[in-house]
Amino acid sequence: MAENTDDTALNLHTLKPAQERKDRKRVGRGLGSGKGRYSGRGIKGQKSRSGSHMMPAGFEGGQMPIDMRLPKQRGNTSADAMPIGPFRTYSQPVNLRDLDRFDAGTEVTPELLKEAGLIGSVRKDVKVLGSGDLSKKLTVSAHGFSKSAREKIEAAGGTVTWLRGEPVEKKAKPKKRGPGSSNAPVADPDDVADETPVAEAEAAEPAEQTEPDAEAAEGEG
Repeated sequence: MAENTDDTALNLHTLKPAQERKDRKRVGRGLGSGKGRYSGRGIKGQKSRSGSHMMPAGFEGGQMPIDMRLPKQRGNTSADAMPIGPFRTYSQPVNLRDLDRFDAGTEVTPELLKEAGLIGSVRKDVKVLGSGDLSKKLTVSAHGFSKSAREKIEAAGGTVTWLRGEPVEKKAKPKKRGPGSSNAPVADPDDVADETPVAEAEAAEPAEQTEPDAEAAEGEG
């Protein structure tokens, strides 16, 4: 059998690393090394200090970063809405016109909406909106309903089922009074008009004369 004389053949004397080995950079080893004295960091300044390259993303040297300077849109519908994270609420909208595809008497659940391709996941809340019309009697189960959607479903003879309980309407808080006003109840102006000070009433009525005073007055006359 002829021997393989090709130099590219894999032999013990042809083994070499796949990537050329390179010595690590050694700093502070004298001026002759090329990385002595300041070790390639220059003279003073923040970037010459230890830990200067471990700043968080968006750090701008101590000034107000751009993500804090820009205004935020509050609510739960925008990309930069607050709060951000696990406390942010999200619901999958389903319009009322999309429910008209089901047969009359069908019980519409999030699982059925998932099979029909109307929602992407059953792990997120589903809210039915009132866009469109409904001509069939359906029993719709969802986490939320708009006022118009609920009215249209019930008008068609159907019913709605709140998967997390029907929300309770919040009572309006009493308006706060202006500065300097007390918490005491304000008196009725009619009652104030009827109440007359006793001293003023006594001064208005003429004093009754007694019998001795009357006789003395006649004698003087």
